[in-house]
Amino acid sequence: MNPVRSAECGVRSGGAVQEIPVPVQEKPLYGLMIEFEEHEQLLEAATKTYAAGYRRIDAFSPFPIEGLAEAIGHEFTLVPLLTLLGGMAGGLGGYFMEWYSMSRLYPVNVGGRPLHTWPHFIPVTFELTVLIAAISALGAMLILNRLPQPYHPVFNVPEFRRASIDRFFLCIEVADPKFERHGTWKFLESLEGCKISEVVE
Repeated sequence: MNPVRSAECGVRSGGAVQEIPVPVQEKPLYGLMIEFEEHEQLLEAATKTYAAGYRRIDAFSPFPIEGLAEAIGHEFTLVPLLTLLGGMAGGLGGYFMEWYSMSRLYPVNVGGRPLHTWPHFIPVTFELTVLIAAISALGAMLILNRLPQPYHPVFNVPEFRRASIDRFFLCIEVADPKFERHGTWKFLESLEGCKISEVVE
């Protein structure tokens, strides 16, 4: 595990100023991360961070927070569209499969009934629509979220283990065009969290 350098806040309400850490090892820096105690603080900080012009940001919470995705700029997702396309492909594919097998591969005359009896095709068409839509939704969610992800640089921060318990984190990546080590650190200080950490690769 790579070392992570951090500086803790003193009394948050007093606006104590943190020292910017002096690098002791040349490790690739992934970003700067700030920790909060309440989800309202994270939501407010995310809104301010996006308004300040940062775009490569991520938020971590032990439970879903309404409005958090929009606060960090994720107002649009492809999951519903890909789910719809998957459902349409499943429905059309199921209907075509039944029509082709009944009308072309095995055209059996049963009591003079037409080969293309569409009411009989509805159950399988419906089931394949739901099945492929569900698989598409799951696959799209995993791919767009880059999951599964056994390793992430934020795992190097010891305090991050509480992200699934009772702490809330906001990370600004080095890849952000506006990222500047000292300037971004000072900006995070203004958000009045309880700790700021450097996250290394």
